[in-house]
Amino acid sequence: MEIKNKTVVITGGAQGLGFAMAIEMAKHGANLALIDMQESVLAEAKTTLETHGVTVRTYVANVAVESDVEAVFNAIQTDFGNVTVLINNAGILRDGMLLKYKDGAISAKMSLQQFQSVIDVNLTGVFLCGREAAVKMVENGQGGVIINMSSVARAGNMGQTNYSAAKAGVVAMTTSWAKELGRYGIRVGAIAPGVIRTSMTDAMKPEAKERLVAMKPVGRLGEAEEIAHTAKYIIENDFFTGRVIEIDGGIRL
Repeated sequence: MEIKNKTVVITGGAQGLGFAMAIEMAKHGANLALIDMQESVLAEAKTTLETHGVTVRTYVANVAVESDVEAVFNAIQTDFGNVTVLINNAGILRDGMLLKYKDGAISAKMSLQQFQSVIDVNLTGVFLCGREAAVKMVENGQGGVIINMSSVARAGNMGQTNYSAAKAGVVAMTTSWAKELGRYGIRVGAIAPGVIRTSMTDAMKPEAKERLVAMKPVGRLGEAEEIAHTAKYIIENDFFTGRVIEIDGGIRL
């Protein structure tokens, strides 16, 4: 699929990986619908992206709330006339050990709220946005592409029971949707990043960052632009569907 003049919807699109992917899409002439929770951050992203000469519209919505998601995709359909690509990027972290045991007693447990909040955004949110995007794509009859953001933590990672479970579920949904939606000309893929350089990793203690870098055969953290390049590949390669691409520098959690 050619990216130019297509409508690309990006959840969590005003910052981090989502914004990097928005820039990549804008450079190739896509019109953008950005969904995020923070109106001020969306406004800043819109101003930057419009310098590429593309149409950018922003929407404040909580991807974990069904009524929000239904309303926002109806609005996007009205504003743009179609939904061609969805990048399901919105996500949160609430890391913690399943339990803590000290001095012969359990001192802490991962709370249900800590677990459920991550599932709500990182898994249910992906389901809701993927469903509504697929509805619009099928109704429009022009096919489309859905990209779900997973993680190498989908294989399981200490301190991330909630996150790992959600990201494994994202890959399972990706495969299921590819099989179900192929008949409508809709391709579905997933990206599983490793540790990517962000403001959060920049703020890490040097020794902690050095440990992460040492785990990677390429000897560095990933860059957001490299994830954006992967999204571009999935959109443009019409033979790609039902698979997950690990972009992790060779790290194995």
